[in-house]
Amino acid sequence: MALQPTLLVLFFVTFSIIHAQELDAPKFGDGILNLKGKDSAWSMKVGMQLQFQGFAQWEEEDSNFSHTETNFLIRRARLKFDGFAYSPKLTYKIAIGLSNRDISGASKYTSNAPRYILDAVMKWNFYENFELWFGQTKLPGNRDYLTSSGNLQLVDRSLLDGTYAIERDLGFQLRHHFKLSDNFIIKEAFALSQGEGRNITSGNIGGFQYTSRLEFLPLGDFIKNGDYVGGDLYREPAPKLAFGVTYDFNNNAVKTQSNRGTYMITDTGFYETNISTLFIDAMFKYQGFSLMAEYADRTAADPLAKNSDGSLTGDVVQIGNGLNFQAGYVFESNWEVTGRYTNIEFDNDITLKDSKNQYTLGVSKYILGHKLKVQSDVSYLAMNLSNDELMWRLQFAIHF
Repeated sequence: MALQPTLLVLFFVTFSIIHAQELDAPKFGDGILNLKGKDSAWSMKVGMQLQFQGFAQWEEEDSNFSHTETNFLIRRARLKFDGFAYSPKLTYKIAIGLSNRDISGASKYTSNAPRYILDAVMKWNFYENFELWFGQTKLPGNRDYLTSSGNLQLVDRSLLDGTYAIERDLGFQLRHHFKLSDNFIIKEAFALSQGEGRNITSGNIGGFQYTSRLEFLPLGDFIKNGDYVGGDLYREPAPKLAFGVTYDFNNNAVKTQSNRGTYMITDTGFYETNISTLFIDAMFKYQGFSLMAEYADRTAADPLAKNSDGSLTGDVVQIGNGLNFQAGYVFESNWEVTGRYTNIEFDNDITLKDSKNQYTLGVSKYILGHKLKVQSDVSYLAMNLSNDELMWRLQFAIHF
């Protein structure tokens, strides 16, 4: 039964090929297939993403690093489909995860089915610069999470993203952009979503989630949307800057990390509390140099989950704040050296979790940009209460 969605995808692709009028073999990195209906009323680009990763991790004890843990894994394995239907103003995107990391999280809230679907979204450009999105996709959250996993500057995203980012969700989004002057661009996004995360089939348990994002690009657009591409691979000939602010409010949230984490269960059902998350981020690029900065802050009306008699259940909303800075330089040989610093602080009176400081140094070789690359990084994690950790990772990535 687990193979059924994959077989359906393969059948759909084969069926499309047979009935398509045009079949173009695109250049490397621009999809596996480019399909176009004989009446030009639809199109589809078929793509694939694969990341193979190996890592080793050590824990510091008595001034020595020991307790070695090693692992090889398929970090991501995904099929991607995008194109338009009926009109170029009505586009769609489908992304299906096939690796264990992509589909894990099956529960009764997902009908005990693996979470194959990452994105399934329609985008309708209904008037000038206005777009209405509907379906499941990323909410307009922090910059690191909005950057595609295939375009990351280091092996993976930061601890800030893993702790405070908001998950993909089901709902509606309204997006718009305009020019304040010849170069000054402003982009707006608003989302109304279910607030439970992706692939939920049990309905809207708590309230709705409301997300708003505002972006400022005072020096104009980046080359090829480079404000959401890790590293300055396009070597911006003039300085480019993007600044973004996101506010997310999850009304009567029932999970420990807004629409992520675990459900908070009490003796009478679900524990509900209002959770607010603020993101502030920026990206700067110029002639191979890039700098990204992010700040996150999460609060909750009452972060301690309680039973009907007032006793604590043990579930706690992860409230606190975090900082992330990363900078890199891409040499003309397409080697890049990158450094990252991440700080995670929790409200220790509430969460009882250890604050963290992580220092990362990475090197990347872009063979064909982000479409074919090898990346490695080493990270030192300093903990206040627990033992420090050292981690090394090596990843090969290919993206059609």
